[in-house]
Amino acid sequence: MLRRIGSVGSISEAARGAGISYKAAWQAIETLGNLAGTPLVEKAVGGSGGGGAQLTAAGHRLLRAFDLLTAARHAVLTQLDQEQGSNPPALGLAALGLRTSMRNQLPCVVADVSTAGAAVRVELALSDGTRLASRITQESAQLLDLRKGMAVLALCKATAVKIFEVEAATHANNVLRGRVVRVSGDAGAAEVSLQLSCGLSMVGFAGDDGGLKVGQDCVAQVDDSAVVIALAG
Repeated sequence: MLRRIGSVGSISEAARGAGISYKAAWQAIETLGNLAGTPLVEKAVGGSGGGGAQLTAAGHRLLRAFDLLTAARHAVLTQLDQEQGSNPPALGLAALGLRTSMRNQLPCVVADVSTAGAAVRVELALSDGTRLASRITQESAQLLDLRKGMAVLALCKATAVKIFEVEAATHANNVLRGRVVRVSGDAGAAEVSLQLSCGLSMVGFAGDDGGLKVGQDCVAQVDDSAVVIALAG
């Protein structure tokens, strides 16, 4: 979006060129500005259209930094792929640079994207085919340009994940089967780590029943609105 604004000198034109709404474009600009700690876009006075938008010096520096980091990342991953094939996968390596308070970070592939009222429902597939759904805004889906087959990361806080015995699980969406590998804390408020059927780990908190044991088969349940989608790099 910043690159388009710098090229055409207009937020509305940049949004049209990217195939997103003006609102989504502004949200992206505001989010980037918040992360950078300084404005990246400013109003441009004059011109044939009576005004527009242009990048600030900080905006130009950010684009330059992005280009340099992208080139360096591509070179590193290409070299590793040549040396070791695709194990570990490039997405997993790129995700190592992501620092967040969200304990659960699961590499997935977009299986389906559909509109659900005012929101967008994204079906994600783990490596063993297990499905995990995320419900996001239409603006977020536009900005991420989500497409079937795209590699992404599914993120969610441990506090949003409820761990139940298999028999106590509901029939709601986002119920993932696994085996308990660690339990800490008091019964009724215990933090539980599961090894999912795909081999990944998921951390959550036990339901009111508590008393879960290491080695026990359980399920993890998380609301689709609590699943965040991230793109590496």
